[in-house]
Amino acid sequence: MEHKLTQLISDRCGYPTRSVQAVVRLLEESCSVPFIARYRKEMTGSLDEVAVADIKGEKDRIQKLIDRKTSILTAIEEQGKLTVELRSKIQQCWDTNTLEDLYLPYKQKKLTRAEKARQKGLESLAKQIMAQRSGDIRQIAKRYLSREVKTVEQAISGAQDIIAEWISENDKTRSLVRSSFEKTAVISSKVVRSKEAEAMKYRDYFSFQERLKKCPSHRLLAMRRGEEEGLLRVKITADKDWVMDRLVRFYIRQHNAAADIVHEAIEDAYKRLLAPSIESEFKKLSKESADQDAIKVFVENLRQLLMDAPLGEKTLLAIDPGYRSGCKWVVLDAHGSLERHGVIYPHQSAEKYHEEQIKMAALLDIYPIEAVAVGNGTAGRETMKFFTDIDAYKAIDIFSINESGASIYSASEIARQEFPDLDLTVRGAISIGRRLMDPLAELVKIDPKSIGVGQYQHDVNQVMLRDSLTQTVEHVVNSVGINLNTASASLLSYVSGLGPKLAENIVEHRSTKGSFRSRQELRDVKRMGDKAFEQCAGFLRIRNPRYVLDQTAVHPERYKLVEKMAKDIGVSLAELVNNESAIAQINLNDYVNEQVGLPTLKDIIKELQRPGLDPRGKAKAIEFSSAVGTIDDLKVGMILNGIVTNITNFGAFVDIGIKSDGLVHISQITDRFIKSPSEVVSLNQSVKVKVINIDLNRNRVNLSMKEVN
Repeated sequence: MEHKLTQLISDRCGYPTRSVQAVVRLLEESCSVPFIARYRKEMTGSLDEVAVADIKGEKDRIQKLIDRKTSILTAIEEQGKLTVELRSKIQQCWDTNTLEDLYLPYKQKKLTRAEKARQKGLESLAKQIMAQRSGDIRQIAKRYLSREVKTVEQAISGAQDIIAEWISENDKTRSLVRSSFEKTAVISSKVVRSKEAEAMKYRDYFSFQERLKKCPSHRLLAMRRGEEEGLLRVKITADKDWVMDRLVRFYIRQHNAAADIVHEAIEDAYKRLLAPSIESEFKKLSKESADQDAIKVFVENLRQLLMDAPLGEKTLLAIDPGYRSGCKWVVLDAHGSLERHGVIYPHQSAEKYHEEQIKMAALLDIYPIEAVAVGNGTAGRETMKFFTDIDAYKAIDIFSINESGASIYSASEIARQEFPDLDLTVRGAISIGRRLMDPLAELVKIDPKSIGVGQYQHDVNQVMLRDSLTQTVEHVVNSVGINLNTASASLLSYVSGLGPKLAENIVEHRSTKGSFRSRQELRDVKRMGDKAFEQCAGFLRIRNPRYVLDQTAVHPERYKLVEKMAKDIGVSLAELVNNESAIAQINLNDYVNEQVGLPTLKDIIKELQRPGLDPRGKAKAIEFSSAVGTIDDLKVGMILNGIVTNITNFGAFVDIGIKSDGLVHISQITDRFIKSPSEVVSLNQSVKVKVINIDLNRNRVNLSMKEVN
């Protein structure tokens, strides 16, 4: 079974069998995906995290299929109907649909028309009709008349119901109909009568039709949402003539009265049983496919957002802007701790505008503010201008920060634990500031669905979405590496091998015993076993450590190897780290052995060259056009600075300094053909765009990057 499992995963995922075998074995040894990808490259053939996660996902899917087969075999055996041939078919089946087709005739179901006919004693008549031998069927049917079957027509009709069920439950029949849907399926939608006004947002789908294969995920999900809201009727249909022709050829063997009755049963089976069943199957499959596409967009957006460049440890002023309720401001020190907070009301009057500018300028005499973070929500654009108009802030970078989800964080249990005595709005301002300092550390505290970078995230399979987003956060956290002495429990919980409980134990240990001075001290954390230490240690960093390699991604299991490298070239370990000339003297081939190969050795050298390097770069501020504040200020042809705020399959949304983001359709991103906007743009990327259309009635702006980049 193990060999079969490995081969199936290899065939379905396209990875070498040997690599798959190694990954499966490591997963069964409770190794995490990040650990396998980073520290077991020799075993896996250097598969990256995406490949390892693919293998894990396929392994889990196949295991579910194996469990389902066991359940089906037990159910059929309990009915006393499990033949040797059927057992073999089920055991050798590795396709979910085919497996369910095999089980269908034995599935417990409600009292069907066919079952009612059987109870009236008509199954024998159905068999005789199905055989299509010569003879007077009506005369034969008379033998089956009874108190419940009063006429020949009733007898033949009941027999047809039985034949229709046989046809619909035959695995070859279902495979044939499924094939017709795969080749010819069309998805169509119509507006529900009398609901046109209510359904105007779906007007593109009032009378819509498209080949299912060509229907993009955002269109399919839009139609499904309209259907869920009771505004649209959505159908998936196949070419009936194509499938009927093949069904008739498969079942009709004679030209007589019995064959005519079977032909009618085929028509009934297709219309009443097969087509609705396979349509439901394809509705489910197409929805799953659309979900996967939408989740891929969300996952990539989230990954980019989490990998957004941090400003780093700087004292900053953060603003949660507003009009009537004022702008809540906080001063955060270089570690993100709250120094002071307050409220200003710059947007109430010209006089107040000036007064609040004086107040904010005075803050610079008290705190060494190095940057300003302004939320991009209501009054965000006006508040940025408020600060750029203050002479004292001219030399300070002012950042527009995507505040989606900040209010979710403010009301969360995590926020209440961090700031129990602060108002929600003050917590929101703190979150905005910390997003600038370190987006990853702050965003992991929020449900990814609330960050505002998805596409139909509330319409897709929520379990699949949650698992994919969690996996993405884990990938990013472990690829960046985490400061063991400053990371929150929320951030630590995503580190390989930890989880929420161990993360809390680390924070508790840190608060009672003080900062960690070495990775080895992790072993003193409550419930930190050898396996957990092995899985997490390489992803946790210590700034200015007692042992120099504790600040790098070199795993403790390779410390002795690095010490030997230093000794062999005659330098101390401290002299080797960050010393290009010393590192250049190391011949990696001298250190290859059964456990360690060139992939791991090359990773070690990279870490020695640039220990603890953050792969995210540094944050940069952007200046919006001072001539634009609202949609009314826009003119076609304007070229403006913007920030990419969201990416979908059909385009990218860009903040150009007005209330609503503009859309750069995928056709307006670049002159060359691209399958996805993410091939060219990324979240929070600074771009130049040209205004090509303004729709004041719908408050929409269309932009182009083609003519300006």
